[in-house]
Amino acid sequence: MRRVRITLRPQGTYAPPIYERLAGGADYLERARIVNWNVSSPPTGFLFRLEGDYRRFERELADSPMVADYEVLPITDRACYCFLEGAVSSAARSLFENFTRGSLMTVPPIECNDDGTNTFAIVGTERDIQAAVDGVPDEVGVTLERVGGKRVAADSVVGRLSDRQRDAVETALELGYYDVPREATGADVAAELGCATATAAEHLQKAKSTVFASLFRE
Repeated sequence: MRRVRITLRPQGTYAPPIYERLAGGADYLERARIVNWNVSSPPTGFLFRLEGDYRRFERELADSPMVADYEVLPITDRACYCFLEGAVSSAARSLFENFTRGSLMTVPPIECNDDGTNTFAIVGTERDIQAAVDGVPDEVGVTLERVGGKRVAADSVVGRLSDRQRDAVETALELGYYDVPREATGADVAAELGCATATAAEHLQKAKSTVFASLFRE
């Protein structure tokens, strides 16, 4: 068995409007994950875990013509599970199905990133994994983030951080950003990551929020 972590960039018909809201299109959502899904036959079902002002997202679901049914299950005032049933394009459905063929299994959750991408892990034979990566349409960007590793699914607080948040925290630790007295600034972290200072600060803030929420809310 092989384990691969990949990032996809769905666009056009491969990215339903609801997905676009989850992946950076709604600034009131701090984090969005697809916990489970069923695309075997229409209508399609999804289970999301959302953090942020999810009541605003609920109002958008009520107004969306693609949504046949939904239910929001609050966890806290800033986190919820959301079940959605609705219609997606055949292109979007085929993208999900591409990673369930043969021996392949997609390991939840699928992390919806702020830049429109999503990141997840798949396990299966090397042949089937290669076939799935090769089968990603040209309109959808695909990046191999990691190959191998002992962990299959996130099993710790750190595992709940997105790849970008984890990179930012690891870089901040290495540079001394969290030392007392502080030996590096947010600008130093940003320079090492190759991004804007505001972007680095956002990654660090979201990571801190996720860690504290995981430790004290659950």
